[in-house]
Amino acid sequence: MKLKVGVVGLRRGRVYVDVFKRLPETEVVAVCDLDQSLAEGTAQEFKVPAYFTDYRDMLDHGVDVAVVCTPAPLHAAQSIEAMKRGIHVLSEVPAAYTLEECSQLAETVEKTGVKYMMAENYIFLPYMKTISRVVNGGLIGRPIYVEGEYVHDCRYLMRDDKGGLTWRARLPPIQYCTHNLGPILRILDDRCKIAVGMHTGCNVAPELKAIDLEVGLFKTVKGVVVKVLNGFSVAREPMLVWFVVYGTKGVVEGPRCGWDGFKLYVEALGMGDMARISPSTRYRAPEIPGGHGSSEYILARGFVRSILEDSKPPIDVYEALDYTAPGICAHLSAEMGGKPVEVPDFRKT
Repeated sequence: MKLKVGVVGLRRGRVYVDVFKRLPETEVVAVCDLDQSLAEGTAQEFKVPAYFTDYRDMLDHGVDVAVVCTPAPLHAAQSIEAMKRGIHVLSEVPAAYTLEECSQLAETVEKTGVKYMMAENYIFLPYMKTISRVVNGGLIGRPIYVEGEYVHDCRYLMRDDKGGLTWRARLPPIQYCTHNLGPILRILDDRCKIAVGMHTGCNVAPELKAIDLEVGLFKTVKGVVVKVLNGFSVAREPMLVWFVVYGTKGVVEGPRCGWDGFKLYVEALGMGDMARISPSTRYRAPEIPGGHGSSEYILARGFVRSILEDSKPPIDVYEALDYTAPGICAHLSAEMGGKPVEVPDFRKT
């Protein structure tokens, strides 16, 4: 018997309608969006039997899994709503918008016992395997400092069809840190304990009232210093996703631009300069439209297996909050002039 899947939020969610229709263990039985024409059109395109404009109606349609792809401020509340009904949840990033919501998410998973996973796709991108292989293979020694940057001009998404400001204009950039902080913490097998933040204010597009760039500086439990930069109202092309890891014996660095490559320096090898290294090959999985290769298919497949096998999801609620909460804390710090903020651990004591 296949798991019945419902997807809410059909701009980003179209990708997951495609993904879950491809998985042999699932069937998409419902889609939902406030835009009725979008909901109806998506249902027709993907041959989904039911569509809704009310999220609760979709949950009442007998779904086993809810895929939450709505605006970021809604993720936690809609995930909790589904879990309280005994429905498993795959949520887009970030997992929550406030520290209170983080706590509520963890408590709901613990009380209901259903599966919750955050869909942080950058962890599953093949090139992250390259950095992980180098770091966890011990080539550069013990990691001591890491940087991650995610800078993407999203000003075109900060107004809706009627000219009003969208949630993306209001979102503090550092709170959308899971694309860079998530892979870093996964590679380090670590979590942040202290956050410091600063931002530039609104300079590039004052009419959007959006912060240009925001930086978070974190200290992890293992003592690693991590710097994360995020910006979405910014004048730059192409978009930038970049990582570098410094260890006690060397450094590994991802490409900064499309014509650049992965680089590695290992002191013990007597290398005069950083040498180029080949990235990991693509996973053997269907290519899914949406700009992230096969990563959505890989993470969705892992989530489905965790349900069927009653095992830990690839990114469970505690990891999701490890990747989400530091950004919230860094923005709180920025609003207090850079005062350090302790990052909570939402695991049961």
